[in-house]
Amino acid sequence: MVLGAGGFMGTVSSMPWSLLAYGLLGLVLLWQAGRLLQWLWLRPRRLELALRAQGLRGTSYRFLVGDLREHGRLTREALARPLPLRCHDIAPRVVPFFYNTVRAHGKTCISWFGPMPKVTITDPDLAKDVMSNKFGHFEKPKFEGLTKLLSDGLLNHEGEKWVKHRRILNPAFHLEKLKRMLPAFSACCEELVSRWMEHLGSDDSYELDVWPEMQSLTGDVISRTAFGSNYLEGRRIFQLIEEQVERIIKSIKKTIIPGYMFFPTKNNRRMHQIKKEIDSILRGLIDKRMQAMEKDETTKEDLLGMLLESNMRHTAENGQPSQGLTIEEVIEECKLFYFAGMETTSVLLTWTMLLLSMHPEWQDRAREEILGLFGKNRPEYECLSRLKIVMMILYEVLRLYPPAVTLIRQTYKQMEIGGITYPAGVIIELPVLLIHHDSDIWGSDVHEFKPERFAEGISKASKDTGAFLPFGWGPRICLGQNFALLEAKMALCMILQSFKLELAPAYTHAPEEIATLRPVHGAQIKLRAV
Repeated sequence: MVLGAGGFMGTVSSMPWSLLAYGLLGLVLLWQAGRLLQWLWLRPRRLELALRAQGLRGTSYRFLVGDLREHGRLTREALARPLPLRCHDIAPRVVPFFYNTVRAHGKTCISWFGPMPKVTITDPDLAKDVMSNKFGHFEKPKFEGLTKLLSDGLLNHEGEKWVKHRRILNPAFHLEKLKRMLPAFSACCEELVSRWMEHLGSDDSYELDVWPEMQSLTGDVISRTAFGSNYLEGRRIFQLIEEQVERIIKSIKKTIIPGYMFFPTKNNRRMHQIKKEIDSILRGLIDKRMQAMEKDETTKEDLLGMLLESNMRHTAENGQPSQGLTIEEVIEECKLFYFAGMETTSVLLTWTMLLLSMHPEWQDRAREEILGLFGKNRPEYECLSRLKIVMMILYEVLRLYPPAVTLIRQTYKQMEIGGITYPAGVIIELPVLLIHHDSDIWGSDVHEFKPERFAEGISKASKDTGAFLPFGWGPRICLGQNFALLEAKMALCMILQSFKLELAPAYTHAPEEIATLRPVHGAQIKLRAV
């Protein structure tokens, strides 16, 4: 083929630019390949060598996946076998990989979440050091923004932002404020008990799955105490949050792929849709409340009202709007109210009802205490604070079946703790379940349901005063723990005033971690009127 002069000259003149473009593209690809090599191989190997040089033992790094395959295999095998009834040695089923790793490599050991090293610490004193923030070098892993799709509230914040949010939220959870919520607690429990009473058969019994019932109850409570609305109005938010939790759990392992959350997968698109819908519903609730406050209408004694009042007061005291929370930040804290307020207490109440069904002698003792204080009357705050046996039972349930099985932190710079220097980028796992089930701390009867171990309080229940961690520890201890325990005491009192609890034949003892520690096949119980 013959080219004309113009065609030939155009081809020649364009060749250097084409070569330059290809060269630049090659450099970009080479740079990206170098980043991947660093992320997936060089950095993990460097961190592994640094940790092992200090005497830490554990699993070896496997390219890209780390221990995820082994973790998945052991979990599938464990979950295929339900536990015997009244067996409270649940760690081998719930966290089989970490249970085996700690037994094989020691109470401080290394494992791998993809290319990220994870150090498991089961020493309560070291765990307290991590949670105390006295070094200031631990933060929560972000998992590529997954947790923000559920709530970007107090739990995710660090530094000065956390301090500001905590200061504004604190007043809403003071005991004096919680006392005002007791009528909402008791009203929700009364509706639950009345509904169950209506279902009693000719033999004065009623069999049901109490797990969804406790979710409905705590959902109703948090709706009324947070927004003054009832459960039916808040149902859509709960449905969306439940779906979001399940999708997030399925996605966490995939965050080892850099940029995964930006992939337009069906699951990623749905998670963003859920977040948008929840934000829209909550924005509507908050806008209505703020409009009412601007018109000087009486502020309801609920968490939202208290939060907005505290926010306005904090802003006024500092004289700068930037010192308060934005509407978007209030929305995120409201989502945290919904999830944490419903989930923790529903899990605690469900396991409490199951364990009292398994151990009727303690159920009888609790009922005797309740009837002695209240009779069949609605519980009052002053007497709720005098419940000793009920409190011992709740603590023992939280020990054996903690809602949060593990607590996670991460180093963002080099630091030393417990004689070990941790480089930046190491995940620190505090396995609450393993600490609560450690026979060296709690004694040879560690797997037995023995509420009497808390007869003299938490500090004397074990050999280590810091070994009881159902709500965390230190400055970041759960802000809503008093709310959860007060609600649980009220619910348990009103249920035991009216019903005797028995395990139903359909119940299968199968605890599983799904965001929190849940009875995966339900919690079937037979109620009998008393």
